[in-house]
Amino acid sequence: MIFVTVGTHEQPFNRLIKTVDDLKGKGVIDEPVFIQTGYSTYEPKYCDWKSLLSYNEMQQKVDEAHIVISHGGPSSFLMPLKEGKVPIVVPRKAEFNEHINNHQVDFIEAVTRRFNNIIPIYDIKDIGPAIQNYDQITQSIRVSTTSNNALFNERLEMLVKNLLQ
Repeated sequence: MIFVTVGTHEQPFNRLIKTVDDLKGKGVIDEPVFIQTGYSTYEPKYCDWKSLLSYNEMQQKVDEAHIVISHGGPSSFLMPLKEGKVPIVVPRKAEFNEHINNHQVDFIEAVTRRFNNIIPIYDIKDIGPAIQNYDQITQSIRVSTTSNNALFNERLEMLVKNLLQ
């Protein structure tokens, strides 16, 4: 199953939803697709969908999904990363009236440079090949969500051990 989430931002993300729905309708995507459409106005014809999901429903969909496709909001793509999954991330863009500016583009570029643990899609026409080649692409991506708390505790433990020696 492919799970698509566009978050809860009040501007529609019809571009992503329609593209995925069209790919499903044309048979490019051959597995079931569930889309959380948020405040988008496009209603999928070929995919199951619901406007908004509870946190538990989101977690269940992420757990069940083979592929998670997300907008560029960090809460949406961090959940699959925490589950060891590499999300395909499509940032919302101001030029399509999907957001007030292009901060999602800038953020996704920074995450990709720093962690290289997501599949960024800057041009919507690239999403079909990313879905079709997902398993091959993800073989070279290391999923990592380092906890700063865990890192702090490890360093503190080392400091204490060194002081007691």
